[in-house]
Amino acid sequence: MTRLAQAPRKADRGKFALELAMKYQLLITALFLLPVSSVVAADGSGTLPTAEEIVTQLGAHDLQRQASTEGYVGMRRYVFENHHFHKRAEMLVNVQGDRDGTKHFEVVSEEGWKAAHKHVLHKMLETETETSRPDMHVKAILTLENYNFELIGTEPVDDRTAYVLEVSPKRKEKYLFRGRIWVDVEDYALMRAEGNPAKNPSFWTKSTHFVQIYRKSGRLWFPLSTQSVTEARIFGTTDVNIEYFDYAPKTPHPLDNSVMSAKEMPKR
Repeated sequence: MTRLAQAPRKADRGKFALELAMKYQLLITALFLLPVSSVVAADGSGTLPTAEEIVTQLGAHDLQRQASTEGYVGMRRYVFENHHFHKRAEMLVNVQGDRDGTKHFEVVSEEGWKAAHKHVLHKMLETETETSRPDMHVKAILTLENYNFELIGTEPVDDRTAYVLEVSPKRKEKYLFRGRIWVDVEDYALMRAEGNPAKNPSFWTKSTHFVQIYRKSGRLWFPLSTQSVTEARIFGTTDVNIEYFDYAPKTPHPLDNSVMSAKEMPKR
């Protein structure tokens, strides 16, 4: 009888590890589709809103942010580590987000395992750019069309209070996940998300778990860190950790408002 799944030869394991990493990185990419939230005040009624009301506010935040800013800029540091092969790669990236949510990346520096840069980290940037487009974005964000939500209660998080909601995907798709989210009570902003992919990316994957954390900066909330751990058959543990820093809203260029074209110049 032919075996349906055979362990790869030792010489091929590095290649398989990269292919596996390319598959589970799609989940990490999906995390970046979660909204960067702007401030919306709670109603102050003293009663807990429903899960549907909280999720609706999250969507309103995203739309409000897009309407009130020209986008955002920031930096990221990616660290890829495979403990079984003792391989490591690090990459520093500049990111710019347009007003409609579309993202643009520029690699500033990279070091370590070149194969991981080529086959994993750069692929993550390419996929995130593609999925950040408005037509793709709507398929993976936290909405009632994509997920079922259940309000568990409230919980203190970093001197603030958060609503805790269970999240269940309505479809088994690679960009959706199953887990929990924490939503700030005062701002209705996403503070934390963690869970597992809705669809196992590969036979070789035993489990994948992620944690993404957001923090408030001024009147906006931006991502602070993403940690992902994948346990795989034969390949062991692979981590992808992302640090976000220097995130800030874009400001219009002064010349955009102050310089008139020759046709607009008053005649003397």
